[in-house]
Amino acid sequence: MMERPLDLDAVRAFVHIADLDSFTRAAEALQTTQAAVSLKLKRLEERLGCRLVERTPRYVQLSPQGAAFLEPARELLAGHERALAVFATTRQRLTIGLSDHVAGPDLPALISRMNAQDPQLLIEIRIASSGDLLQSFDRRELDTVIVRLHAGRSDGEVIAEERFGWFAAPDWQKRSDEPLPLATMAEPCGVRAMAGRLLDEAGLPWRESFVGGGVAAVTAAVMAGLGVAALAPRMLPFGAVEVGARLGLPELPRLPVLLHSRVRQERPRQALAALAAAFRGAVRG
Repeated sequence: MMERPLDLDAVRAFVHIADLDSFTRAAEALQTTQAAVSLKLKRLEERLGCRLVERTPRYVQLSPQGAAFLEPARELLAGHERALAVFATTRQRLTIGLSDHVAGPDLPALISRMNAQDPQLLIEIRIASSGDLLQSFDRRELDTVIVRLHAGRSDGEVIAEERFGWFAAPDWQKRSDEPLPLATMAEPCGVRAMAGRLLDEAGLPWRESFVGGGVAAVTAAVMAGLGVAALAPRMLPFGAVEVGARLGLPELPRLPVLLHSRVRQERPRQALAALAAAFRGAVRG
């Protein structure tokens, strides 16, 4: 029988390391330093008498003991949150706006990270264009928004920069006698405006071949062979190919992702830090 109880902060650090595959991103999620996270893990390993995480210069991997401990660690943290919830009179609500060009297929994993950070936090998420979300944020209808850089604004915290490219279906071929067919999101969309501006500056004729209400619709049009779209690689289904170099299209810049927030309470801030760290991992991955 173990005499000393486990340090919950150390257990939480271990779970973050396992979920995010990184000491750096675990530190970001916990709003502390990498050295502090490493120290917490070291003390937990000493307490358990085994190594939980195998570290190399290139990757982080759970040891067999770490893999076996992960689910019990999650249950321990969840039980702690349930115990605290007995004394909570109301659940805190956090309303978040995510740009459609930001959320993408990683949204379930991002929500899971936030829930793991604080299961008792009531999270409300809205998906829309960056411009619409910023207007809602300015009207104080949203606590936080994560959006692409928007023309005319210099506020917000840059949490990541993401590569964009020109993508098409693998068997798609452009006809030499027609303008470039472009699949885009409906206005207002900063990525759409950027793509059109760069094509115009390069003197390349183009036309809209498809206008979708979200990234999922645009990627479906791309895979259906309707044309080319400016998208982040992680948004594309397997099989889409980058065609910018082959078609002589202008290089797309890396686009920043910004966090705008007025949240001051500690628990929602911790959940947002976990979300930002998970998103950095999704973009870099």
